Amino acid sequence: MRASFDRRVRRIGLTRSQWLVLSRLHRHPGISQSELAEMLEVERATAGRMIDRMERRDWLVRRPDPDDRRVNRLYLTAAAERVQAEMGRIAETLLDDAMACLDEGEREALTGMMERVKGQLLSLGARRPTVPAAERPAVAP
Repeated sequence: MRASFDRRVRRIGLTRSQWLVLSRLHRHPGISQSELAEMLEVERATAGRMIDRMERRDWLVRRPDPDDRRVNRLYLTAAAERVQAEMGRIAETLLDDAMACLDEGEREALTGMMERVKGQLLSLGARRPTVPAAERPAVAP
């Protein structure tokens, strides 16, 4: 599904890394470069290069943090919000295409089940392990 989305957004001039940055900043306006790097699971310098390119395209702006002038906060521009809206339309169309083989009842059932799984995953992420890390079994890569 991601490959199909990549192909569709490429038509509007977006790379995967760009749409990932746009979607994170749309959901979390005002995050720092370090926070964005952590969300994207990339090095801070890599995130910095992505931010520089997107700033040159007038898709984001950096604003100084009012409490710490060493930190810049990242915000999407109006131009980027329009691109983000188009990404949303592309995602919606892709989801409709993927679920075209299901009738309305099946779609509702699947959506309900996926919401339950999502809730379960979120609750698992919120829990802290009760066994100290040193005592947990190693997980093979």
